[in-house]
Amino acid sequence: MKVLYIDSDGPLGGASRSLFEVVRQLSKGAVDPYFVAVEGTALEFYRQIAKDSVTTRGLTKFDNTRYSHYEGVRWLVLLRELFYLPFTVAVLLRAKRTWNRVDLIHINEFLGIIPGMMAKRLFLAPLVVHVRSLAWQDQRSLRCRWLKNRLKANASAVIAIDQNVRATLPTDIDVDVIQNSFTPKVLPNPDLVMLEKLDALPQGALKIGFVGNLHRSKGIFDLLEAAKLVKATGRHVEFLIVGGVTVSDKGLKAWALNRSGLAQNVQKEISERVEAEGLSDIFHLLGPTVDIQRIYERMDVVAFPSHFDSPGRPVFEAAFSSVPSIVAVENPYPDTLVNGETGLAIPMRSPQKLAEAIIHFADNRGDVRRMGENAKRLAEMNFNPENNAKKLLAVYTRVLENGRSGQTA
Repeated sequence: MKVLYIDSDGPLGGASRSLFEVVRQLSKGAVDPYFVAVEGTALEFYRQIAKDSVTTRGLTKFDNTRYSHYEGVRWLVLLRELFYLPFTVAVLLRAKRTWNRVDLIHINEFLGIIPGMMAKRLFLAPLVVHVRSLAWQDQRSLRCRWLKNRLKANASAVIAIDQNVRATLPTDIDVDVIQNSFTPKVLPNPDLVMLEKLDALPQGALKIGFVGNLHRSKGIFDLLEAAKLVKATGRHVEFLIVGGVTVSDKGLKAWALNRSGLAQNVQKEISERVEAEGLSDIFHLLGPTVDIQRIYERMDVVAFPSHFDSPGRPVFEAAFSSVPSIVAVENPYPDTLVNGETGLAIPMRSPQKLAEAIIHFADNRGDVRRMGENAKRLAEMNFNPENNAKKLLAVYTRVLENGRSGQTA
């Protein structure tokens, strides 16, 4: 089966890592993967599994997620989409000339619906749409109605990464829920610099981990405020911040993003706040690492206080190391988080509730162990790459069989 994967994100992140994990299993025999991808660190992974790939500077997106849809000043983002439109057309034409035909097209996030529709018409192949972000819901919005109609008219299958995401999609669209995948793997060459930093931390402290890009929307400032509250109580808690920025904006672009409130990379600001608040003794900005498994093994609890109202990859990645989580999610679904059993759910944008959850774990180490064991069992059941690859292959097979049936009819 020849499958064309389209990924509109260049930097390696949760979406690209999840795609890599599941396609790596499929590429062992069931699928020949071909990639259209944006230049960036994700390519280093895709090239390990791809039969072939073509790259571009950027792909046009249609941004309709709950926290980044077009409104107000965010309409300026459309300028980016128009800028990338010629690159999108050019790379898809190059893919068509290079590979001629594919059996199926799979876009890695519904933001790539426009490149997906273009590819469907070029290759005359069915389209599978992966939805990894919570969709914005507003029945009055022309944009929401447009996206719903495009999915119904163009997608032969829609896949949501969990029940939280599925709940934001229209109920009259058939959706397969296939969780993200993760392979816990200790690298042969450890990140000695990072491990030295971790080993130097005080013994006996509760270690709260944050893993991800230093973006405002990930709740990093909420965690900083919570750290202040926890420190004031005298609890012995250390905060391990693992991650950095995805793209360093400079010059006019950086100025425009900051002025419009669209800037997300806040590494300098968070560093300055840590110093100003007197938290440098407990709030450790450790930087990024690829040796993530060894890092999880040194955490007691992972915090995911993002503003996306959904559990992210660090929640189940850490769970494979028996690490429970604190997640900012209003209505957790049991396929990702069982409140009080695999971790604690808190309201979004609430440093006070985040601090209370941290204090609970600091005072109840037995819950750290109990919830960590439960989290590991849940992760092994739902986030196993081999199992999820089988589910995805079943979707591909169903789509192709339905296509053949339609041609016969």
